[in-house]
Amino acid sequence: MYRFIWKNIRTETGTVDWDRVTYAIEWKFQRRWAPGRLKKNPVPYEDATEVEVVMNKYQEKIYVFVAPADLNDRRTRDIISISLVRLAQNGNLSAKQELMKLLGYTISDWLERFYCLSRWQGYDDKLRENLERCIRRYRYTGSFAMYFFRTLQYAGRGIRPFYAYSLDKPVAYDAEKRMIDNVVQDAETGEIQIYNRS
Repeated sequence: MYRFIWKNIRTETGTVDWDRVTYAIEWKFQRRWAPGRLKKNPVPYEDATEVEVVMNKYQEKIYVFVAPADLNDRRTRDIISISLVRLAQNGNLSAKQELMKLLGYTISDWLERFYCLSRWQGYDDKLRENLERCIRRYRYTGSFAMYFFRTLQYAGRGIRPFYAYSLDKPVAYDAEKRMIDNVVQDAETGEIQIYNRS
């Protein structure tokens, strides 16, 4: 069986596609999968040709990062994502940049659609850090997108959402004045605040 997998199940770059093998295994056995150890600190390099090989194969399916129509599209998104994750884990910076660009569309959609992730709006740097961590730590769990989604869901529990306030809003006691007219700087602390008449 191992020889058959070694010979026939290959990635676009020529390595054995263990992700495809583990995806076909039942969930209870997927959790037991213990892959060979990756290099702890791979030497970073930029190789756009490796990325092009993956992207050329799925060129007509890139829309799955923006608007996946069904389960097959989500599976295709995972196949593309995992291929780029594996290249990034080997040190390819071009693959990491491409994956972050593509998943940016998916993240934007998630932030609009799912209330549990909406609190991430305005925290672009933290989103990027979490995505980089997920790329580094991902092993064999089936779907990279779901792994990242769950990570954001759990990590977002402690985040305070940004609330938008309009300074163009009319002041309660005078409809002619706007909130922007009442913005002052405290002489002692230097803090900028809204002046209250009361």
